Amino acid sequence: MAGGSDQRGVRPPADDADDLGARLKAYEGQPAARAGTGKDPVNLPMIRHWCEAMGDTDPAYEGPDAVAPPTMLQAWTMGGLSGHTARTGAYDEMLTLLDEAGCTSIVATDCEQEYLRPLRPGDEVAFDTVIESVSGRKTTKLGTGYFVTTRTDVRVGRELVGTHRFRVLKYAPSGGRRKPPPRPRPVVNRDNAGFWEGVAEERLLVQRCADCGTLRHPWLPGCNACGSLDWDTVESSGEGTVYSYVVMHHPPFPAFAPPYAVGLIELAEGVRMVSNVVGVPYDKVRIGLPVRVEFRRYEDAEGALTLPVFRAADVLDALGDRGATGAPGGLGSAGAPGASGASGGEV
Repeated sequence: MAGGSDQRGVRPPADDADDLGARLKAYEGQPAARAGTGKDPVNLPMIRHWCEAMGDTDPAYEGPDAVAPPTMLQAWTMGGLSGHTARTGAYDEMLTLLDEAGCTSIVATDCEQEYLRPLRPGDEVAFDTVIESVSGRKTTKLGTGYFVTTRTDVRVGRELVGTHRFRVLKYAPSGGRRKPPPRPRPVVNRDNAGFWEGVAEERLLVQRCADCGTLRHPWLPGCNACGSLDWDTVESSGEGTVYSYVVMHHPPFPAFAPPYAVGLIELAEGVRMVSNVVGVPYDKVRIGLPVRVEFRRYEDAEGALTLPVFRAADVLDALGDRGATGAPGGLGSAGAPGASGASGGEV
């Protein structure tokens, strides 16, 4: 559907002449990857894993004369998280153009594969990918956007062994820009309520066994060292180091924008807590990085919410007496999902 009014209130990503569509057409025929190579030769372990996952017991995929299942064609060309060096950038440029026009969502719609000969263990695949076609502007139930089809030709040596076509819809969601969902709230119960009461007062409280003096976190009804049910609290200095960490890329969670760093923080008192590491780029977080607690306050329909995160200590020192709360930098609204229990701050 090109031009005209949209009866469901979807704002078209370009004017009635579809100038965006004309610009996108210029990408047809451009290479998305040149002279790519599979990261591994065709091999029996990957064939076995595939067959186990798919429940395929065909004897043709076993033994000394095994061939690879035809539907594994794309598996031999995938670049994994690190991607391929063969990418040209044309495909990313086209998607960026669509993003800037408001088509910020994407969904895979279908793929087509053509098999010319079976792949066998030891085959080393090479491939080229081209942007085969870009549709005119289309209106769907999801929203208004464009279908983009790429074609990957897979070869062994100079022999074409298969073709893979992959189609996506890049679109502006129906209903326009939605308000971001609220930040998930921690689960508060009678065992951890004291921890969250302390956080609301911008105090980081650690449980202490009243009998043996062992500190513990997350909060528990009894001591995991001596079993005593009696306890009190000590206030942490909030200083610590990154004991371990992960960088969240996928899956995305509502209200959070990956990538972001989630750290296991070892406090100066000796207990460990999970929360966001802020104040430095996510790819600069390292084990042993000094951090200091920072309390962040949010408002939603349920009222005020305070969460502890951990900012790189050298960043705080550079701020001097300006204080931690509300200091610039960090992830802002992009943090990790809400805590369950008293296991940490935003995570």
